[in-house]
Amino acid sequence: MTGEDEHEKTAPVTTPPLSPGERPTLKTMSRITGLAIATVSRALSDAPDISVETKRRVRECADHIGYQPNRAGQRLRTGKTHVVSLLMPTEPDIMSHTAQLISSIASGLHGTPYHLVVTPYAPNEDLMRPLRHMIGTRSADAVILNQTMPKDPRVAYLMERGFPFATHGRTIWADQHAWFDFDNRRFAELGIAALARRGRRHVLIVAPPLDQLYGQDILEGITKACQIHVMTPIWLKSATSDSASKVIETAVSAALKETPEIDAILCSSPMSAITAIDSAEQLGRVIGRDFDAFAKEATPLLTRFRREALTLHEDVAKAGKALARAAIQAIEQPQAAPLQGMDVPHYEDPLDLSRSHG
Repeated sequence: MTGEDEHEKTAPVTTPPLSPGERPTLKTMSRITGLAIATVSRALSDAPDISVETKRRVRECADHIGYQPNRAGQRLRTGKTHVVSLLMPTEPDIMSHTAQLISSIASGLHGTPYHLVVTPYAPNEDLMRPLRHMIGTRSADAVILNQTMPKDPRVAYLMERGFPFATHGRTIWADQHAWFDFDNRRFAELGIAALARRGRRHVLIVAPPLDQLYGQDILEGITKACQIHVMTPIWLKSATSDSASKVIETAVSAALKETPEIDAILCSSPMSAITAIDSAEQLGRVIGRDFDAFAKEATPLLTRFRREALTLHEDVAKAGKALARAAIQAIEQPQAAPLQGMDVPHYEDPLDLSRSHG
């Protein structure tokens, strides 16, 4: 029996509170758990020779007393910060999609020595500035990017420097780096098909920016599906699904007045869908009667706004956990094949379900 095993049998299961004025340190955790300071340190670093049970006990103790490792000292000892940075734009309308992505990545890192830090940047800011700063200061071991462009300069920069990263979305170099993506082309095809089944023929498209790869995927999916179902796509002018609500409202209202035959709306985000539906209703149109709306969402927000809205679920929790795994592997196994995955959506149309039951 090793010394570590003996400690596991004799150390207390519960962690008593800190003594008055005591700081949460490795020494503190050693006293509470009954483990040697070196064992506590190695458990926090996820050392392979430390048992799973010991790691669990040490991390529970760390959470209980609020222990946070000294990043500067940790970097000097190991060469790592144990930080994964998520680069996120500061969007005008913060929705559940963003919050759930952050939460799911953090959940994917739980139980590992890595922690998530969100690095925000303004939409009009130089995309490279926060990335250069992070790599120049070595303030993270890996970065996760989203809203990728086909020839994303951030990805080119990271690949050139061999810095670990994963992307939420693909690029033209997708065969060379870690990524996880949602099949937006399939989303568009399913949406157009659902609207066509309801007899709709003129669909207003509130699309993502077309400089982003998922926007191009949606464009291709809609173009193909509209040809198959003999529908006319009307692309929203002067606004995208990333625009502020007021901008979308103005653009949708103008489109509906200019093209009154519009009888369907397809949106790539729940916020743009809520705004588009509200804009149509302000003009006296009734959802489910005068028009139908189709969108994707991570949580049932849109359907709570209007039960008649047609929605497809995007599993952002699945994406976040996959990106966390991909980032860790990129750090710890740089020579391994990068982790990649695609979430292919399925849509159960209430119209089909009602027909089958009837």
